Amino acid sequence: MNIEQIYTGCLAEAAYYIESNGEAAIIDPLREVAPYLKKAAKDNAKIRYIFETHFHADFVSGHIDLAEKSGATIVYGPTAKTSFKSHVAKDGEQFKIGELTIVALHTPGHTPESTTYLLIDKYGKPYCIFTGDTLFIGDVGRPDLAQQGDLTMEDMAATLYDSLHQKILTLPDDILVYPAHGAGSACGKSMSKETFDTLGHQKAVNYALKAASKAQFIKEVTDGILPPPQYFAKNAAMNKHGYESVDDVYEKGLKPLTPEEFEAMANLAGALILDTRDPQVFAKAFVPSAINIGLNGQFAPWVGALITDLKQPLLLVCEPEKEAETITRLARVGYDNTIGYLAGGISAWQKAGKETDAVQSISAMEFEGIANEDGTVQVLDVRKAGEYESEHLEMTMTRPLDDINDWTNGLDHKETYYVHCAGGYRSMIAASILKARGIDHVVDIAGGYAAIKNTALKRTDFACPSKAMKG
Repeated sequence: MNIEQIYTGCLAEAAYYIESNGEAAIIDPLREVAPYLKKAAKDNAKIRYIFETHFHADFVSGHIDLAEKSGATIVYGPTAKTSFKSHVAKDGEQFKIGELTIVALHTPGHTPESTTYLLIDKYGKPYCIFTGDTLFIGDVGRPDLAQQGDLTMEDMAATLYDSLHQKILTLPDDILVYPAHGAGSACGKSMSKETFDTLGHQKAVNYALKAASKAQFIKEVTDGILPPPQYFAKNAAMNKHGYESVDDVYEKGLKPLTPEEFEAMANLAGALILDTRDPQVFAKAFVPSAINIGLNGQFAPWVGALITDLKQPLLLVCEPEKEAETITRLARVGYDNTIGYLAGGISAWQKAGKETDAVQSISAMEFEGIANEDGTVQVLDVRKAGEYESEHLEMTMTRPLDDINDWTNGLDHKETYYVHCAGGYRSMIAASILKARGIDHVVDIAGGYAAIKNTALKRTDFACPSKAMKG
């Protein structure tokens, strides 16, 4: 028996590869399917099933491409309806993988079709459960993403409570829990950085499982849920109804363009220029109007949060040899319309004599001096609202990056704005968007709030969470 968790940090997503006696199954695969095919080929195994725990909202699954290339059957839980060929399992239905048995346990609540897959070893002993977004380590799935008809998120939370108590918590304490996500995913609010655990330990430490009653569970699970990113519903629809082959996405996007071709494509196709280099490298020189979302951070979720049209044509500026990785990570969240990349990167653009733009970036110490000299400086804190409320500079205005499409119209194009986040990744995204929208005087505070806290401003200007916010 071979069970492998394949964890992708930038999406906080876990797929699973299961193999026994020359037969294999994949649970919740990512969009790019070559790694699963290679694993099966290495084990001389045939992939028989692709188990989907639910219609994922935070990424596009690779189930359709993988089924086409492997001949495997796509399996969903009860109530699922797809626009492609799939097997909708009955509650309790069993599937054989070599000497192993997989049992589909219908566990609605996160979504109506959510299903947990119980793995029973060759000795007939329950070994582990693949819980999808039903049960996380330290949390449970949010119940607000798939409400239907008159059902509220409280109704879905009540259903989730029943699923947990009737189907999962009745299993042995030593069984392993393998969820679909870990800390950093927007599919829950209190997930642990650990990616698996025993069920018994989760009963002892998971706040949702310790709720004394269904009413308390509903209250705790629904309290403080942030609105889902705008791309969630679109990804769920792609997973339900189908999508373009990832091979076609690569073929379309992996087109090297000269600076002249790149410029022409940007003008003719109405393409958005996406620069995926490190924020501080981007700041020194970039193609005018380019948006910086660096590959070294939570790239795909920020693309999904900020680029509202999945069909938006994209032109890429990348570090050398990073083009395929960028296209892969875009496709994982449904952005399939990359139409080319700048061959030779920004250096080729400069050698061709093309104009570049820049974002001024200053240290926290430099910012301290400016702030002490001018008490009227305009400072934008682009961290999330909860981060701002826990601790912030008195002089700052809270302007979460998530909501940048809503608040940029309120800025004065003649003003100079100093921008910071927690560490510098999000602030450069914000600065690049502001520059692209005609706000020329933008200054990034390198190192973000972590660096600002090491200045004298820490002792004089921090506001308590309850203090009224400026702006």
